Amino acid sequence: MSQLDKIDKHQLPLHIAIIMDGNGRWAQEKGEDRLFGHYQGVESVRKIVEGCAELGIAYLTLYAFSTENWDRPETEITGLMELLAQTIRQEVSTLNDNNIKLQLIGNIEMLPEYARQALQEAIDLTHANSGLTLIIALSYSSRWELVQAVKAIAADVQAGDISPDQINQDTLRNYLTTSAFPDPELMIRTSGEYRISNFLLYQLAYAELYFTDTRWPDFGKEHLYEAILNFQQRQRRFGKTGEQIQRESATDTH
Repeated sequence: MSQLDKIDKHQLPLHIAIIMDGNGRWAQEKGEDRLFGHYQGVESVRKIVEGCAELGIAYLTLYAFSTENWDRPETEITGLMELLAQTIRQEVSTLNDNNIKLQLIGNIEMLPEYARQALQEAIDLTHANSGLTLIIALSYSSRWELVQAVKAIAADVQAGDISPDQINQDTLRNYLTTSAFPDPELMIRTSGEYRISNFLLYQLAYAELYFTDTRWPDFGKEHLYEAILNFQQRQRRFGKTGEQIQRESATDTH
């Protein structure tokens, strides 16, 4: 039996988030430059997006470029931006063929104009699709996002649109760049790093975290299936006891 056949299609995570790590190290281990690893990483993106769409996953967020990544060598950044624009334009027809909608989160204004234009065109051309929502985190950091949300709330309080007493968890969530999407239930990080690196700090509060040593260019559908199977073996308690969850589950089945 394949890993795919073992997956319970009735207990899929609604939203999967992935930190795609290891492109540069993968390339260096093969005696190539880091950009070669990023080109190979695009193939993994295709496989994983396709795998999620085939399974019926509703939302997939890929951490493609953090605000901290702007500190990398200029040649690598330029190569990444050109690869991004080229790939997005090439993949629009595939996204439409598979009913996939593209969305972005992050400080997009920091991207070069040609990259912003390619991304906006893809968003516009896929906006009517109703299958998988593919969310690309570009020039994104969670601390940046939280600061922007606090500033926006403060401005609305100053304008009298809301009062401080009305602010709760839902208020903050509504000011985040991810307000249109449910929080991830499963977060995957490749390449053997055991941290979330300023990625969706608020949204991952109750996500199941899955770490693998596999470098991103080697990460394929079977690895995705393994992560989902691992997720399905966990008991998600949200602060409750295991006994409470079991009782609620038994009640739901009657």
